[in-house]
Amino acid sequence: MREFTLRDGEEFIKLGQLLKAAGLVDTGVEAKYAVEEGKASVNGEVCTMRGRKIHDGDVVAFGGEEIRVSVPAV
Repeated sequence: MREFTLRDGEEFIKLGQLLKAAGLVDTGVEAKYAVEEGKASVNGEVCTMRGRKIHDGDVVAFGGEEIRVSVPAV
């Protein structure tokens, strides 16, 4: 499982943005269609909303990879 750390001051990242930032898709458009087609899951449940807010501790699965989102250590 990979870790993705939010930037300082961020409380969440949207699902589509996470897929792009983590390098799982090349473009926002690719993320949009992949999510709409049900190819991503959040905490074990398929999610078709690319604007879904992903918070600290959430686990996103996509393309055979899992990413746990965390906040920066203080």
